[in-house]
Amino acid sequence: MPTTDARERLLTVAERLLLESGYDAVSVRAINSAAGMNPAAVHYHFGSKDALIAALLEARLAPVWQQRLDEVTSQRRDGWAPTVPELVDLVVTPLAELAADPVGQLRLKLLARFVLGRREPAWTSRWFGLGPWIELLRDARPELSKAEAAQRWLLAFGLVLQFFAEGMPGEVPVETLRAFVAAGLAGS
Repeated sequence: MPTTDARERLLTVAERLLLESGYDAVSVRAINSAAGMNPAAVHYHFGSKDALIAALLEARLAPVWQQRLDEVTSQRRDGWAPTVPELVDLVVTPLAELAADPVGQLRLKLLARFVLGRREPAWTSRWFGLGPWIELLRDARPELSKAEAAQRWLLAFGLVLQFFAEGMPGEVPVETLRAFVAAGLAGS
């Protein structure tokens, strides 16, 4: 079995098991067994359970943002500067769409676990790091230092992930979240 097929099989099986049982109840052994693979397959292909989960999140979530982010990159090359509400929409809209689906909810909970737990997975997609987001916020708010823009994004991403990972509280509409995050990012 080629390596990419084995990796995808492990990702697919892991996602199914995680959806059924949750992160803490799913072991590396269970993933390998359900995939019909060698007991060391996860470690061989990913290095650890956390690295497998990071690869799963990146494989499944990067496409959610990719088209939007490609458009933003192209527009920036043409001289466009985003507004803060547009940046918030880039983040919140896909997460709200994910939250409406059980598999999307699982992915949000896993992403929140990594981000809010301050784990440092080896992301390969540039959009999973803060760098591009800092650049975009500084385009919208050029007076911000890189450090200030990074701090604001860390707070914003934490709040947004907590909001969606905990199952969108009914008393707080998504529009209120958008407005609050935009105010925090734009505040002086």
